[in-house]
Amino acid sequence: MSDSLLFQGVQALKALGLNYSFVLDDMERQAFVRGLGVTLQLCLLTIPGSLAAGVLLAALLVSGRAWLAGPARAFIEVTRNTPTLVQLYCAFLVLNMLITQQLRDWGAGPNPLTPFLWVVVVVSLHKGVFHAEALRAGIESVPATTLEAARSLGFSRRQLLVRVQLPLAVRFALPSLINNLVDLVKMTAVASAIAVGDVTYQSIMIWTQRDNVLELLLILLWFGLLTWLVSRAGRWLEQRLRMPGYGQ
Repeated sequence: MSDSLLFQGVQALKALGLNYSFVLDDMERQAFVRGLGVTLQLCLLTIPGSLAAGVLLAALLVSGRAWLAGPARAFIEVTRNTPTLVQLYCAFLVLNMLITQQLRDWGAGPNPLTPFLWVVVVVSLHKGVFHAEALRAGIESVPATTLEAARSLGFSRRQLLVRVQLPLAVRFALPSLINNLVDLVKMTAVASAIAVGDVTYQSIMIWTQRDNVLELLLILLWFGLLTWLVSRAGRWLEQRLRMPGYGQ
């Protein structure tokens, strides 16, 4: 978009009482666009990360082995019953500091774990426990006759889980999983709490200098677009994976 078009757009919005003159400043505009990209990167990394964590935890829960299911259940209860922001602070301010100190004592160089990586890990694990519960409910909804038929074909416990239970459980749990992913997209805003340069952080930096909060509407529009895309993808998947006779 040329500078003249930007200027005309800003003037048009100013007539409506919205001052978006920051887009005329190269440094502030680039910071805001960079923040949009960081938020998008967080979503693209935490969505598959949380799904992988959810599948792993669900597999542990239904493994039938107490020494696997017990720790998984304890992790789920602790994680889903504490705020994400507190978990992020504990991970970044406490665990990260201990790792840095230990690496220094060992003479192993600087800590490679960045604030961005901590956000990805914490948000992925936090939403992963909700995915796990949704998948566990889906696994337990698989008809006993289906499982019996699979066993009669000689499926081992692992084959039963991977080739029968999980594919059906995903179909049963898909609406809950999509809701979790929509919530995950919004949750990435916690990154601003530890100064990761996402769109929320960059916006706060810009607008605290300009003392104008109405422009924060841009953040809502960006998150609204991302959550809409996730919802549309979810509905498409529901149609693609529909199996008549299996709860849909």
